[in-house]
Amino acid sequence: MRGQDRFKWHEAARLYAGEQELPRAPEGQHDSFRALPATPAFDALAALTTAITQQAPFCLSDRPLPDDISCPPAAFLTLTGGASGRPKAVRRSQASWIASFEVNADRFALTRRDSVAVLGQLSHSLSLYAVLEALHLGLDAHVLADHVPRRQAERIAEAGATILYATPTQLRLLARAAAAPLPSLRLVLCGGGALDPATRAAVGRLCPQAAVHVFYGAAETSFITLADADTPEGAVGRPYPGVELRLMNAEGEPTTDVGEIWVRSPYLFDGYALGPSEETRWQEGFVTVGEMGALDAKGNLWIKGRRQRMVQIADQMIFPETVEAVISAETGLPCAVLPRDDALRGQHLVAVVEAPAGEPHAEEIIAHCRATLGPLTSPRRVYFRADLPLLPSGKPDLRALSDWVEGQT
Repeated sequence: MRGQDRFKWHEAARLYAGEQELPRAPEGQHDSFRALPATPAFDALAALTTAITQQAPFCLSDRPLPDDISCPPAAFLTLTGGASGRPKAVRRSQASWIASFEVNADRFALTRRDSVAVLGQLSHSLSLYAVLEALHLGLDAHVLADHVPRRQAERIAEAGATILYATPTQLRLLARAAAAPLPSLRLVLCGGGALDPATRAAVGRLCPQAAVHVFYGAAETSFITLADADTPEGAVGRPYPGVELRLMNAEGEPTTDVGEIWVRSPYLFDGYALGPSEETRWQEGFVTVGEMGALDAKGNLWIKGRRQRMVQIADQMIFPETVEAVISAETGLPCAVLPRDDALRGQHLVAVVEAPAGEPHAEEIIAHCRATLGPLTSPRRVYFRADLPLLPSGKPDLRALSDWVEGQT
């Protein structure tokens, strides 16, 4: 009998790629690693479920993996988002995700009457997690990655899905495209970035019966915090069950101010199979991926940004993520803030907003940032694009945007 250290396809769970139901693969025992293509969704799911039922380690990827990449039995590989560099392959035990399946089943009262809708490609760990959790717990899963947002909304309604896993970008696109509300949804689990107020309001109109929970984490850590209706605007919530947090200053000492976020939990990864990161470090069972944050008196975590994205302007250290949050809150639009070289101050900031040119006016955005953040922290210029280039994770492709900005000057 299969133990709880490996994923399973529960006999009660059904799996769909769009409208197509996948047949159950025969069970077996194979320990050889399998590199699986992440698209199209039906083929990816067929390969994934075969790997699960045959107990084989695996990785789903949008691009070819090196021939020498490997993974031990009862483990698997996922890819990082790659927002500021090439994606890395994260190696983790299957038990590290199974542990959180059980936490979620209890916390969100998941039953076999629930069915899960997944909007993204399986190369993104959020989508992969949602599918594996549903199959393991005996819930139906509907993978809608190959559909446009309007059809995704229609399929959610047709299937009567009750749970939705999505990134903020996917939720924004779904809310724009849906022709009618989705009352069958009782729970929206959002990860992969901050949920801005405008998108949260749109989700509330689209899913009037759904509780919205935003979680913060990384491919290396899985869940770190979980936010709910009582979480202050701008915070990412309190530690997820089983997670212990530390904030450390530049000297490696605990701090009550802004510090580097260190995590210890049962959900941590084992290491990198491809592309190690200088930002990721281990100490006494804790791991950091180089993100900075602060804790308030009630234990809520406030994310400041990635250490590797920090920008020095006239001897002041600035997080572009802070500026992005201010612009998105004011305009209700997605944006990305990027550094540019500056002969006088070392660097300055520019912003790229997803909107038609001039709507809203660049001068208004700059003035709002100056009033809120001060002149040094504000973008010097604002560019507009009809859409931001995205990574498979749904996050803005900062490298592509930086190249595009370079071409505008």
